[in-house]
Amino acid sequence: MQRLLTGQPERTDGRLTKNNLHTEAGVSRATMNRATSLLTEWDAAVASRTNASAQDIGRDAELAGLQRKLATRTEECARLRQRLEAAATTIGALHHDNDALRGELARHRVSNVIALTPRSTSLAPALDSAVRQPRDHLC
Repeated sequence: MQRLLTGQPERTDGRLTKNNLHTEAGVSRATMNRATSLLTEWDAAVASRTNASAQDIGRDAELAGLQRKLATRTEECARLRQRLEAAATTIGALHHDNDALRGELARHRVSNVIALTPRSTSLAPALDSAVRQPRDHLC
């Protein structure tokens, strides 16, 4: 306890916390909690040393602000994760529907339909002359 109170910790960061107290003492938390007279003395010593510097207050305020920002970002991340999962589900359903529609379209296609292509200029005169010839054998 004296090492923490004098600012000369050997095993901790030096903050005046009960966690640091039992760590510095090298005992378990349960052992420390059973020493009620020691805890009463610790609480009194810590209460008398509440001369937090402006630097400590500023650091604590910054820490609180960062914790709030982290909580906000964590909530936003969870919300975006939910939207992502919903979008993935929707995309999967649309993919399945598209596959089913493509299959149905393939079953209904007529195989004897040929796509028309525009005439090329090199074949046009030959085709025109073939069309103009009389067709006696058809009559």
